[in-house]
Amino acid sequence: MTKSMFSADLVFPAMRDAVLKLDPRQLVRNPVLFTTAVVALLLTVLLAIGGERLSMPFQMQLIVWLWLTVLFGTFAEALAEGRGRAQAASLRATKSELKAKLLVGVGDIYEIVGAAQLGKGELVLVETGDLIPADGEVVEGVASVNEAAITGESASVIREAGGDRSAVTAGTRVISDRIKVRVTQEPGHGFLDRMIALVEGAERKKTPNEIALTILLVGLTIIFLIAVSTIPGFADYAGGGVPVAVLAALLITLIPTTIAALLSAIGIAGMDRLVRFNVLAKSGRAVEAAGDVDVLLLDKTGTITIGDRQASAFRPLTGIDVETLANAATLASLADETPEGRSIVVLARERYAVATRTLPAEARVIPFTAQTRVSGIEVAGSIIRKGAVDSILKAEPALADTPAAAELTRITNEIARSGATPLAVVRDGRLLGAVALSDVVKAGVRERFAELRRMGIRTVMITGDNPLTAAAIAAEAGVDDFLAEATPEDKLALIRREQAGGRLVAMCGDGTNDAPALAQADVGVAMNTGTQAAREAGNMVDLDSDPTKLIEIVGLGKQLLMTRGALTTFSIANDVAKYFAIIPAMFVVLYPGLGGLNVMGLGSPESAILSAIIFNALIIPCLVPLALKGVRYRPMAAGPLLARNLAVYGLGGLLAPFIGIKLIDLAVTSIGLA
Repeated sequence: MTKSMFSADLVFPAMRDAVLKLDPRQLVRNPVLFTTAVVALLLTVLLAIGGERLSMPFQMQLIVWLWLTVLFGTFAEALAEGRGRAQAASLRATKSELKAKLLVGVGDIYEIVGAAQLGKGELVLVETGDLIPADGEVVEGVASVNEAAITGESASVIREAGGDRSAVTAGTRVISDRIKVRVTQEPGHGFLDRMIALVEGAERKKTPNEIALTILLVGLTIIFLIAVSTIPGFADYAGGGVPVAVLAALLITLIPTTIAALLSAIGIAGMDRLVRFNVLAKSGRAVEAAGDVDVLLLDKTGTITIGDRQASAFRPLTGIDVETLANAATLASLADETPEGRSIVVLARERYAVATRTLPAEARVIPFTAQTRVSGIEVAGSIIRKGAVDSILKAEPALADTPAAAELTRITNEIARSGATPLAVVRDGRLLGAVALSDVVKAGVRERFAELRRMGIRTVMITGDNPLTAAAIAAEAGVDDFLAEATPEDKLALIRREQAGGRLVAMCGDGTNDAPALAQADVGVAMNTGTQAAREAGNMVDLDSDPTKLIEIVGLGKQLLMTRGALTTFSIANDVAKYFAIIPAMFVVLYPGLGGLNVMGLGSPESAILSAIIFNALIIPCLVPLALKGVRYRPMAAGPLLARNLAVYGLGGLLAPFIGIKLIDLAVTSIGLA
């Protein structure tokens, strides 16, 4: 359950951490807050040695509010970091209790060891009720796995050897059957370790956008520092002087302390919001890039469709009986551990009583590859292949222009137009027919893709299916375009073409053959149900394995950028208003004509300065909820969105100080603080 933003178990640790963050080695990473702390320290020293002509109560109030300004800034960052601590503690507790049944020797002989002792490549046995001890790949068996500890979703998922659903995550629980898992993680670098580091903020690095904004804030601080340092010369020329405390107050109210105090919290909160949507982002750069995505590429199987393609029919050619086709397809599928391959064997056994259950001892398996897209078997001098129609005809070029090939093309086109995937079967150079594999488009994806279209994002489905099947699925799912018969090289080439055209590309995928494309994309979202290779290649992992989650990811990316921009606008607009509070108060004695600039009608120079400093400090905690929650994103064109935010946060930033400083001035004057 998500904790309240200001619950006691978040606020009190954040208050302690805020004090610890006053360590100069940490504070220097935020130059504006560091400058504020240096000024506060300087005034503290001057008060101690009696180096100012101002009254002691006035100086003490300035010093207290300057230190509070720094503390409120460190508190915002500490609170943002603290929101992930409870989840990290839960994950760490899960990690510490993991035990493993490490397989030794042959068979199922194992010894119990701590999960932390497991090395990459070792085999473990996981049975019903066991927690999976490490990230890995299922190499034997099939089981139902409850991943609620990671995803928060109570429904179990199937994990099995072969195919694109073989990856398992440490801390998830097997609730039926048994599997053997090969460990794929290095010690201390597993999925749980990365999640713990992420939610604690230990691995968060500043993004390019954040670095650029920090440089801007430093530049503004230097400009105002130079400007303020010239004021004593003007005062001497006018025959007066300006106390250091007043100059310090002017500097702190003019430099962008508000956005500087909230900048880190905004970034941490953006990553945290992704975690709450069950998305693990490996870098803040990916979150920002998501806010500017133009094109979304989605792998069809397991992403747009459910992914469990099942054999639904055998379609023999003229002169071939269906039992012959079923027998050949079964032999070609006995070594195929994918759900599709097993479904062919099941369909042949249940519908046509094919008795063959095991691979003949003398058989030689022809393995499937992404390049050939053909698999099969060689047994008793006979070669049987199954695969995509164009791949089968490429492997058997003599069949290309035959009547059998023409009939096969007609049959497979009928299968494809129905939205199913056809697989051709050939034995010893003779075409036998085709197998129809049916898949189901995931519920609700059409509506979600329509929403992406309204956000200005073009969707492209990528599949290894033939163009007719791809067109049928694309039309049903509602994507804008598709790439059929795609190899890993084709996916890479498409992404590079889009990027060369100046577009930011996001890619969703779950298979090992998606890994190169996930790595090349600006935003690579790997499905948690996918292979370890896919999860490692992407810069985000969707723990719910929902391809349309990119809508939330894009929205959160835009929200992060908008929040940062809105609060920067608010902070700079604030400075303009505070200028009108302090400048007249500083020089009204030397230049009485400046009294006309006292548009707020503030009580006295001292109350004006003190009120501006108090407002400068208090506005930071007031904006913390907005920084952590984020500015609400509404799908609309960039122009109206920019105009709306300038009106709300620019105008609001101008008006808030006038109202706030005036109210504080009335309070300060009425109780005699200045």
